[in-house]
Amino acid sequence: MNTSQYWMMLKRRWLPATVVFTSVVAGTAATLALQPEIYQAEGKIRFTGADKAAALTGVGAGVGGFDPTVESNNPITTEMEAIRSAPILDATLEQVNALLPADQAPLTRGDLKRNLKLTSPRGTDILLMAYRSKTPDLAQAIVDTVMAVYLDQHIQDNRAEAVAAREFLERELPGAEARVQAAETELRRFQEAHQVASLEEEKGAMVIAREELRRHIAEANSELADASAQVDTFSQQLAMTPQQAIALTSLSQSAGVQDILTQFQAVEAQLAVERVRYRDASPVVSTLLSRREHLAALLDERVSEALNGLPAPPKGQLQGGELKAALAGDLARTEAKRQGLAQQVNALTTAQNAYAQRAAQLPFLEQEQRELMRRLEAAQSTYSLLLGRLHETRVSENQNVGNARILQPAVVLERPVAPRQGSFLATGTLLALGLAGLTALGLESRDRKVKTAAEAKDLFGLTLLGMIPDHRWGNLPGGHTEVVVEQAPSSAIAEAYRMLQANLKFLSSDRVIKTVVITSSVIGEGKSIVSANLAMARAQTGQRVLLIDADMRCPRQHQIWQVVNDQGLSNLLVEPQTTQGILKTPVEHLDVLTAGVLPPNPAVLLDSQRMVAVLEQLGQTYDFIVIDTPALNIGVDALALGQMADGVVLVTRPGTVDIDSAAVAKERLSQSRQPVLGQVINGILPQHEPHSYFYYGTYGQAVGSPLGATVGRDRRLA
Repeated sequence: MNTSQYWMMLKRRWLPATVVFTSVVAGTAATLALQPEIYQAEGKIRFTGADKAAALTGVGAGVGGFDPTVESNNPITTEMEAIRSAPILDATLEQVNALLPADQAPLTRGDLKRNLKLTSPRGTDILLMAYRSKTPDLAQAIVDTVMAVYLDQHIQDNRAEAVAAREFLERELPGAEARVQAAETELRRFQEAHQVASLEEEKGAMVIAREELRRHIAEANSELADASAQVDTFSQQLAMTPQQAIALTSLSQSAGVQDILTQFQAVEAQLAVERVRYRDASPVVSTLLSRREHLAALLDERVSEALNGLPAPPKGQLQGGELKAALAGDLARTEAKRQGLAQQVNALTTAQNAYAQRAAQLPFLEQEQRELMRRLEAAQSTYSLLLGRLHETRVSENQNVGNARILQPAVVLERPVAPRQGSFLATGTLLALGLAGLTALGLESRDRKVKTAAEAKDLFGLTLLGMIPDHRWGNLPGGHTEVVVEQAPSSAIAEAYRMLQANLKFLSSDRVIKTVVITSSVIGEGKSIVSANLAMARAQTGQRVLLIDADMRCPRQHQIWQVVNDQGLSNLLVEPQTTQGILKTPVEHLDVLTAGVLPPNPAVLLDSQRMVAVLEQLGQTYDFIVIDTPALNIGVDALALGQMADGVVLVTRPGTVDIDSAAVAKERLSQSRQPVLGQVINGILPQHEPHSYFYYGTYGQAVGSPLGATVGRDRRLA
């Protein structure tokens, strides 16, 4: 439904909607008159981000904080819920109920929660507390009590946090101290096991020592190479090894060896002289040879004793002279120097390897020491922190920690806050409008009737032949009339009937429509009046028109034309006779054949060959015949006559026919295959139609459609 449809619905249902609206407004006014005056007391609490005392002392600054746990949450909202909690409300009720008179019922938690309002002005850290009561003193006392109870509870909660923190710290402190001692013991054992004092200093000293070792090794290797070259030179010159040179030097320094060697050399010299003089068999030579052998054996014995395991040099080397002995001494000293340098290089190399191994261990030792140091530092830090926090919590436990202060004690407003007459009446008026609209909508939804011409046209889907305004509208001369075409020919209603007869006349170009059956879906849609006015409109054109009242169940044409219904259609069908004396002529060019005597079974008479013969006979006499038949919901009379006529015209009246009856009528016309010419929408009321189809001038002159020009001051009809 669009806006115009809602408006039309309200116009149709204005009476029940008005009754509901008036009743609700009156009830609102009566309720307002009975409402007692309600007073409101207001108090304010201010919140700060941290406790001022804690900020000044520097202790307990973290206790009782005002920071929300949810980032998008307003912490004042949390405090509001804390005020509404059962402990604070119960403590307040206990104090307030003690002040109430004995004859007054005590307050309950529900009363307190319902009348206590907590708000926070936007952009502030202020909590506004308000309470409403019929007694202003009671409202003021409740607000003051709630604020006092809340502040006491707030301080107790903050102190409880400090107590819980202190107890926790006292439980944790011995463990932290034990962890410090364990870390110190572990570090000491590590240093003792690995002979570590300061790895950083050791690392620096080791770098210097390794550099010195490399330098000394290089120098020693250089000297060793020089000494080895000298040894090789002396060995080549003396043709002996260094060990032999050492042995020779040792023998040259032995007096016993030298004495025997001197004697041996003397015997050798004498033997050489004597051999020149004597033969070997000579006693002199033999004596010398024997002596030489004795001296040689003694010399070997003395040499062996002097060398003490050293390799003995060749005997020829023992007689080399002083120069050779000196060279042998130099060779021995050089060899001794070389061996000393070799041992020095070996010692330095061993020390260098030891430093290298220590240097390779240092990163691991350093890492392990750092880990132990970190454990010790962490344990010491934790212990120091817990010790400091314990001191702070002990201090903050004894000071008044809190971040809420009473900014304004309870103050009663000068005027009552309820009832507010303006808002109360406005709410009642809005409620009345809503209920009135719902009433209209409910009645409209329960009403199954077709309400507008557009609905009627869309429901049947037939050709629209005409739209007839309601005869009660239009200021017709003489008041309400039925044959408007005769009595008010210049009216818009008469013009609508003339448009209807014109549309029927020019509906088909290939055949002439002479006989038309007029019917409707239900009784009361005005088919008889439409038939009478249609016949009158065609008669005014000069044609001979016959109006037949075939509604033998509830005939109306004799009443409309004010003629006697002594004889009529039923008489013609029952007894063959002429129409003379049966037809009535109320106006020129128009004859009326009334229903006549009502038969017991009209459908049998109408659906007969006699009826076909009568229509053929009358069709030869008249130019146009209009047959008024019963509604489709009470019989098949119209369906039977529709087969004998040129077509059927269906009259629909919005507000009278319902959707179900219209659907039944449409189905019957479709099943019987009636030649339906179109639809006439009758009884249109302008206030029920959203669109304009007719205009009515001040002087009673009709203008047929929205495209026509108006005469005088126009009035919209439909």
